[in-house]
Amino acid sequence: MEAEYFSQFVTIVIVHLLAVASPGPDFAIVVKQSVTHGKVTAMWTSIGVGTGILLHVLYSLLGIGVVVSQSVVAFTVMKYLGAAYLVYLGWKAIRTKPASALHFSKKSHETPSVRRAYWTGFLTNGLNPKATLFFLSLFTVVIGSDTPVSVQLFYGVYMALATALWFSGVSLVFGNNRVRLLFGKVGHWFERCMGGALLLLGVKLAVTSQN
Repeated sequence: MEAEYFSQFVTIVIVHLLAVASPGPDFAIVVKQSVTHGKVTAMWTSIGVGTGILLHVLYSLLGIGVVVSQSVVAFTVMKYLGAAYLVYLGWKAIRTKPASALHFSKKSHETPSVRRAYWTGFLTNGLNPKATLFFLSLFTVVIGSDTPVSVQLFYGVYMALATALWFSGVSLVFGNNRVRLLFGKVGHWFERCMGGALLLLGVKLAVTSQN
């Protein structure tokens, strides 16, 4: 990798690390999946979140991100879709009923399928317009149009893998059986709190302006 692109890559690593480590919808949903359904389900959700990154990378390369950022209608539609999905997840979690410690230590019939866990992560990330603006700014300010497409794709794949690995780590921590057992008696309150956080994030997203 040439020195110029290496410098870009280091900048991307730092900026992406700060962004992915910041609490947000992705973190909230992965923690919720970890405590409620275990690390396996949460890791599939993490992979979904990572794959969602590729969606943002793809339309940034195609220039669609510019259209979304400049079009009030397009941005508004995407914003409300993302907000509605977060509110939906939050409302479901808020209505969680008390369960025994066994529910948190073993699999139950309510454990989501791999496909459902994956799509939960993918949609949580893919429908977040804040991510759209983040990647748009990244691909215009940091990377630039003169960077070869192959190098930009490398950056995108790195961010997708790094995101999936980060949240997989989060899954392992919060999906640990000892941690989950701690939530055995108060797990429904934890899920309700996480649901409230998702709902508030959805409302905040809905009232956030484009600028």
